[in-house]
Amino acid sequence: MSKTYKIALIPGDGTGPEVTRESVKVLKAAAAKFGFNLEFINYDFGGDRYLRTGEVLPDSAIKELKQADAILLGAIGHPDVKPGILEKGILLKIRFELDQYINLRPVKLYPGVDTPLKDKGPEHIDYVVIRENSGDVYTGAGGVTLKNTPHEIAVQNMMYNRMQVDRCLKFAFEYTRKRNKKNTLALCGKTNVLTYVFDLWERAFHEMGETHFADIKREYYHVDATCMWMVKNPEWFDVIVTTNMFGDIITDLGAITQGGMGIAAGGNLNPEGVSMFEPIGGSAPKYTGMNVINPLAAIAAGGMLLEHLGENEAASAIEDAIKFVTAYKLKSLAAGRMGYSTSETGDLVAEHI
Repeated sequence: MSKTYKIALIPGDGTGPEVTRESVKVLKAAAAKFGFNLEFINYDFGGDRYLRTGEVLPDSAIKELKQADAILLGAIGHPDVKPGILEKGILLKIRFELDQYINLRPVKLYPGVDTPLKDKGPEHIDYVVIRENSGDVYTGAGGVTLKNTPHEIAVQNMMYNRMQVDRCLKFAFEYTRKRNKKNTLALCGKTNVLTYVFDLWERAFHEMGETHFADIKREYYHVDATCMWMVKNPEWFDVIVTTNMFGDIITDLGAITQGGMGIAAGGNLNPEGVSMFEPIGGSAPKYTGMNVINPLAAIAAGGMLLEHLGENEAASAIEDAIKFVTAYKLKSLAAGRMGYSTSETGDLVAEHI
């Protein structure tokens, strides 16, 4: 009897429902070919629901999401909702409540896709950033005093405990070993300035590497140098592990080197629980309903979802289909200039599978 996976679907705002529709189309094609079933449960959380009801993400929904095998997210962000309400109330709430402590971001240039990096091709841009996803300044520790006076003070603390650091590093070392390319894990930080936090990270990094992962080469890069090398020599990288804030910054730099937000996908992982996969771009509200937005990032996120569930053949088939479409079909990744509509692009990927 074929296995059935329960997938929670949050299409979200703007063009999110359009790209998610194509990801579901491709996932269904892969499931049909490789002999498993996908049951999608749709949730309408996002800007429209908030404006209609005042509700962002109720605690009851978190309980339901915990029963899913994985979550597929379209996009969050509505032009009529103040920034931060949806992002904190949906994205960060899911990440923290489901303890999705790993953000996994492949930085991969597909064939036929333009990169702003001179003389670089797919053979040069193929690495992974592992961003710790539960600590740092994102926890909201800190505060403001004497607000709206000349002496106003604002504090937001970068906080980590050893457990958070160790579990992220363990995942990063194991992922590097599984990836089995250069078998090199690099810690990205700022040991010369953020001496307390990165003393903890660096000590834990080397202790774990020496004790349990002697086969993995360890390197260290300052975050500013990392940004330079991501532009000049991306081929140097294999796997990078870093903190929440630094990871937030360098993964966006990585995205533009791989062709932009239309092709970049990521996962928020709880290796022991429920994980969420999404295109890393925004909701692009100006293109809503026009059927012109590029769905490949959402489709790639679906492929990551299947790999996480252990359906590796199906995930590889999606990856190969995306490569075929970028190499031989699309004129551009830009909205309205692909040469195909959003739905036609999804059809091309599904048909190749």
